[in-house]
Amino acid sequence: MISEEAIRIRGVKALVASLGRVDAERFIASIVKEPFDVIHWQGSLFDDLYVPDPSEPGAENYKQIDLSAVEAILKQS
Repeated sequence: MISEEAIRIRGVKALVASLGRVDAERFIASIVKEPFDVIHWQGSLFDDLYVPDPSEPGAENYKQIDLSAVEAILKQS
């Protein structure tokens, strides 16, 4: 676990790398002067990302399986 200070340093470096020095400072200033609801912000943070359903490939493979041999065995029982 890293210290609070290390997290802040990494965060500022990430902001500067992503936004540039001026816009990073503007972003920090906007958070400091306004009430900021982190939970609400995080709710929309990953809206543009797609996480595939891990069961999709299995479902596709299942559709392609020929079950007639299995059904024939079950009918014999």
